[in-house]
Amino acid sequence: MKKYNFKTKPFDHQRKALDLSWNKNNYALFMEMGTGKTKVAIDNMGILKEQNEIDLAIIIAPKSVYMNWKTEIETHLSDEVQYEMFCWPKIKDLSTDFLLQNKLGIILMNVEALSHKSGVDFLKKIMIRFRNTMVILDESTTIKNRTAARTKNILKVCLQSKYKRVLTGSPVTKSPLDLYTQCEFLSPALLGFNNYFTFRARYAVMDQIRIGNDRYIHAPKYYINLDELDAKLKAFSYRVRKDDCLDLPDKIRLQHEVELTKEQRQTYHELKERALAVINDDTVSYNNKLTELLRLHQVTCGFVKDDAGNIHEFKDCPKMEELLEIIENTDAKVIIWANYVYNIKKIMQTLEDKYGKNSTVAIYGEITTADRQTAVKRFQEDPQCRFFVGNPSTGGFGLTLTAASYVVYFSNNFNLEIRQQSEDRAHRIGQKRNVTYIDLVAQKTIDKHILKALQGKVKLSAETLGETVKAWLC
Repeated sequence: MKKYNFKTKPFDHQRKALDLSWNKNNYALFMEMGTGKTKVAIDNMGILKEQNEIDLAIIIAPKSVYMNWKTEIETHLSDEVQYEMFCWPKIKDLSTDFLLQNKLGIILMNVEALSHKSGVDFLKKIMIRFRNTMVILDESTTIKNRTAARTKNILKVCLQSKYKRVLTGSPVTKSPLDLYTQCEFLSPALLGFNNYFTFRARYAVMDQIRIGNDRYIHAPKYYINLDELDAKLKAFSYRVRKDDCLDLPDKIRLQHEVELTKEQRQTYHELKERALAVINDDTVSYNNKLTELLRLHQVTCGFVKDDAGNIHEFKDCPKMEELLEIIENTDAKVIIWANYVYNIKKIMQTLEDKYGKNSTVAIYGEITTADRQTAVKRFQEDPQCRFFVGNPSTGGFGLTLTAASYVVYFSNNFNLEIRQQSEDRAHRIGQKRNVTYIDLVAQKTIDKHILKALQGKVKLSAETLGETVKAWLC
């Protein structure tokens, strides 16, 4: 490899990952959230372009993060690599003759698009037109279900890509069998099996479970030959856990964007018009104006409370879906901060249903002092207790929650002090791990402005509310 001029200096573990993988046709970066696998993949495609190995890079990632790649590419891709970037779905009707001179073409697509004919047809056309391609599949557990339409489509359409990468922090979320389609995407030859059932027979002993009258399913009873499977994986993958990276910063910050549902967008628009009218009315009190903003904020969190105090719940909640996706990609302990009791109870119930009654503890206004102490002790000491769900105004002060490696902000508070205090519950004396903070942010909503204000250490006051919020909403 000739000298490559990094735009941002890689950490030691990132450089090692790049050294091991850059010239491999098929490779898996099993790097935990916060360890910088995105940068490794970006530098990899930059090197391959400079070596004239690729003309086009296609990045397929979940809807919540695929647009984040645009910022990451702008931040990390070497200035010596000229490129043109195109983002789905704006490129549906793009001609295949879009590459300019010797630039690297970069296409960003959300994995959900590959469940539909329009996305599949577009990618087919692109793959036929360009032979020197690199496909990067981010959060590759999105194709662990071998029967899903998008899994079948991605495996088929990307078959002829010259270079392939899968990226995930947790390739095995429930079962070692999750690995099959992720590795099949790279190449069936890597594991040595052309058939899922042969693979399953080698690494799992199955049991027949009755689920109804004359209905049975096969489920793994236990797993075998896992040392052999691990040895095979090591030949084409690099595993990094956050705690092994001594050169990482103490606090790692990520944003995961979600897109509101159609129902949420419609309600948000109606409430935004109302909020603007209220904020422009000088006779309305600060508290009443703030109530209008809180309603907008509630919509991004999956519900809204009307003037009578009744809660109206949206059918789907993208933030909840993204939270579950984050949790599924790590086996570490997680703190989840949410500002509304409605969300805290919903999150608790969802996690208990999915991971068991003993998996979750909570602290908010209704929890007694004695129960709060018990909750903290369980989270800190009980390996079965993985999740702490709390209101940052109540639980964000004074507690020690250093068992957590991840802190997810389901929603943010306008109060800067509460944000800082809640962050420090995990990042304090006794913490031996790097801590990753993840903000769930609804696209094109007040969420982004609240987070930006917190990052800029801007305090929202009665004096600044009017002009500040008008700028947010207009």
